[in-house]
Amino acid sequence: MKQEMAQREEAELHRSHQKPRSPEGWGLLLVLWYLAFYKPIITEAHLRRKNIEFVFIRFSAWQYAGCDKLWAGLVTTLCDSIRHHFGALPLSVYHVMGTRPRFASGFSQKEWVLKTGTCLKLWGMLFVLSAGLSILLVALLVPGVKDHHALKVVGSAVTSLSGSGLALGAFSILKNLLISEKQKIERLTNSEKFTSQLGFMSKVRNEVEVLVDYLAFMEIFERRRLRVVLEITSLDICYPEKVAGVLNAMNTLLSEANTPFIFILAVDPSVIVPCLEQTGCMKGLADNGYLYLNRSVTLPFSIPEMGSRSRLRFLEAAIQTREDLMYRIITGNLERRRAKCQGAPLVPNRREADTEAVRCIHEAFRCLHDGADPLARYLPASGAHVRRIVNTIPVTLRLLLHRSGVPGVPSPRAAAAWVVLADQWPCRLSWALQCLEDAWQSQPWRDWGARSLWSIYQENLGELSSLRQSLHNVLSLDGDPELFQTFLACDFPFTARDARAFLGVTVNLDHSIRHKMGLLRGLDRLQ
Repeated sequence: MKQEMAQREEAELHRSHQKPRSPEGWGLLLVLWYLAFYKPIITEAHLRRKNIEFVFIRFSAWQYAGCDKLWAGLVTTLCDSIRHHFGALPLSVYHVMGTRPRFASGFSQKEWVLKTGTCLKLWGMLFVLSAGLSILLVALLVPGVKDHHALKVVGSAVTSLSGSGLALGAFSILKNLLISEKQKIERLTNSEKFTSQLGFMSKVRNEVEVLVDYLAFMEIFERRRLRVVLEITSLDICYPEKVAGVLNAMNTLLSEANTPFIFILAVDPSVIVPCLEQTGCMKGLADNGYLYLNRSVTLPFSIPEMGSRSRLRFLEAAIQTREDLMYRIITGNLERRRAKCQGAPLVPNRREADTEAVRCIHEAFRCLHDGADPLARYLPASGAHVRRIVNTIPVTLRLLLHRSGVPGVPSPRAAAAWVVLADQWPCRLSWALQCLEDAWQSQPWRDWGARSLWSIYQENLGELSSLRQSLHNVLSLDGDPELFQTFLACDFPFTARDARAFLGVTVNLDHSIRHKMGLLRGLDRLQ
C-alpha cells in the first residue's frame, strides 16, 4: 500500500504539477486560515485526483478486552489516531469554525469560497469592539468627560458584549484542544447513561461524522485522497460478545457511502465463527457465522500454507531476533549496499510485470462480461459476492505471475473460473481438495496430476454425505449442486495438476474449512 501511494503521488505530480500540502510548519497557518475564512468545494479536478495517502492505525483488541464495550475502544482509537496524525489544533478549530465540503455547482474549478457571513460578523464585532474601547477611553481619559458616568457605562457594555463573542469562540477552541474526542467518548462510557444507552450511540455517531467531514476537508487542502486503514488484530482471543461488538462497529463505520475507512481484519475464522454463533447477533442468519463473515468481508484473503522457501525465510527472521546473531543483519545490509553501489539489479523489472498483470486482469474481466462465455452463467446474483469475485481476481492473477513467472501461468480465464468456483462452492471445493491432498499423501507413487477434480469429488461423495451433519453450516455456503457438477464436469474440467497450481494462490477460500474436513475424515476413519 505504501508503494502504491508513492507511485500514485509521482504520477499525479507529473499530471497536474501541483504538490500536495501538509498541515505542518507554514502549512499549519494556511490550514487554520482556510478553516476560519473559507468553505471547501468538491470540484471535478479534485474527483479526478488519483494520489492517495493511507493513514495506518493498528487496533489490538486484546488491549481493550477488559472494558465493557470493546467497540468503544475501536472508536476511541480511531479518533485519537486521527487527532495525532493531523494535529490537535486544526481539528479543534474545525469543531468550532469548520464547514462541511459541498459539491461545486456547474463546472466551477474554485476549491475555496470565502465565508462572507463569517467575515462580516468578524469585522462587525471588531468594529463594535473598537468603537466601545474608543468610547471607554474617551470617558476615562478626556478632561471634562470623566464625570459622565453614562458614557462609561455605554462604553463598558459595548466592549463587554463584543469582546465576549470573541472570547467565547476562543474558549470553545481551547476546550476542544484540551478535551479530545477520545476523552469525550470515555466520559460517556463512564456515565450512568451508558448502562441504558440513552443517546449514547447518537453522540458517538456525531463524533465519527465530524471526523469524516474533517477528513473530507483535509483531502481538499492536501490535494489528495485520504483513507484511514484500521488493522484489527488479536480479536480471536477475546470473549464472543466482544468479537460481535467490534464487527458491528466495523459495519456501522462502513455503512455510509464513500466512507474513508478501510478495515484489515486479521483473524482465524475457525475461532471467530463459533464466537459469532454463540452471541445473539446471528438471529436471521440461521446461526451461521460463515454467512455473517461473507456479508461483512468484501475482499477475503485466506493466507495459504507456508511453502518451503517461506519457512526458510521465517526461520531466518526468527534467528535474526537473537541478540547473539545480530551481526547477520549488519552483514546483509552491507551486502545490499555493496550491490547497489556496483549497479547490480536487486529486483526484477516491475514495470513489465505490472503491464503483464494488467493485461491478464483485463482479459479475465472480458471473459466475465462476455455473455457467450459459459463463465458468465455462473456469476452469482448477490451483489456482495460479485464484489468479492471482482476484488479477488486481480489479487489471484498477480500472485500467479509472481509465483510462476510469465511463462507457464494458467490462462486468465481459468484463473477467473477458479475464483468463481471457490466463491460459489467453498465447501464442495474444499472437500475435493482435501481428498486430493489425502490421496497424494497416502499414495505418492501414483500419478494424480491428470485426474479430474470432478472424478475425485465423485469417488468421495458418499463420505461427504456421512459427514453432512457436522458440516451443515459450511454446506449451506454452497450454491446449486447441479451447477457445480456442470461447472467441473463439462465447462471447466480442472485437473489435479490445475488444483495444485491454483491452491497456493487461492485467497478467497477459507482454508480452515479444509482443515476441519481433514480432522473429521481422520476421526471418522478411526471409528
